[in-house]
Amino acid sequence: MNLEELRQERQKWMQWKNIAPMREAIESLEAVTCNVTLTDVVKISGACDEKKVYETAKMLMPWRKGPFQIGETFIDSEWKSNIKYNLLRPYFDLKNKRVADIGCNNGYYMFRMQEDEPKLLVGFDPSPLYKTQFDFINHFVKSDIVYELLGVEHLPIYDEKFDMIFCLGVLYHRSDPVAMLKSLYKGLDKKGEVILDTFYIDGNEEMALCPESSYSKIPNIYFVPTIKALKNWCLRAGFDEFEVLRTSVTDADEQRKTEWIEGQSLEDFLDPEDNTKTVEGYPAPQRVYVKLIKDKK
Repeated sequence: MNLEELRQERQKWMQWKNIAPMREAIESLEAVTCNVTLTDVVKISGACDEKKVYETAKMLMPWRKGPFQIGETFIDSEWKSNIKYNLLRPYFDLKNKRVADIGCNNGYYMFRMQEDEPKLLVGFDPSPLYKTQFDFINHFVKSDIVYELLGVEHLPIYDEKFDMIFCLGVLYHRSDPVAMLKSLYKGLDKKGEVILDTFYIDGNEEMALCPESSYSKIPNIYFVPTIKALKNWCLRAGFDEFEVLRTSVTDADEQRKTEWIEGQSLEDFLDPEDNTKTVEGYPAPQRVYVKLIKDKK
């Protein structure tokens, strides 16, 4: 299946019975001109029907990334994504660059990235719900962001090569992390860069934690490497340079339950007697942020 056939096939996902009513609600919203402020909260003012905006936003739960405010409706997402964005902000300049966000969720980071005036901004995420949340926000923002219902594995066949790729919180969900890193490498133009974040464990050895069945109650976490092991993965994928930008510990200020999600959040994933451990007894989540460079010379 070629790229265009893949797009057409995945567009059919938007007609699923749980997604179609959400799409209809968005299509019924008034076409209005809004003022958009790209700060920690992506703020949209000028939306007319406050009740309809609120009801539509509630239909689209759970909201994992954000926050957003549309008129009087404040979408207090599970993650305060502004914390991660602000942590990374000193390390990139996207002016006139072709940029991809892999695992872009509802597009919060891409909406924020518009402040740099990139030449092209493309989000990759194979989730009909997240694409629908993006379309809801973009109904008011009216950006030129391209949202593809594709995954990282499609980067090598994509019809653009990128100057900068963001891949935040995806690597640990892949059962073959080196193969994924190779896909990122192939998606870059010459001298392109990746900003990557992933879980890591402490240690000077070149090794990785392999959870038995789940990590922090998340079943699709396959490998949590030491930073040395992560560096080896990246070098074996072909990158010329590996630079650690920052490390951080996820806390309850950044990730927590709100009325805009369903189910559990960080407090439920940690040992109630020792928050340095997950409920499974593994080291609690820590994140490392790195910059990878292709073809440094």
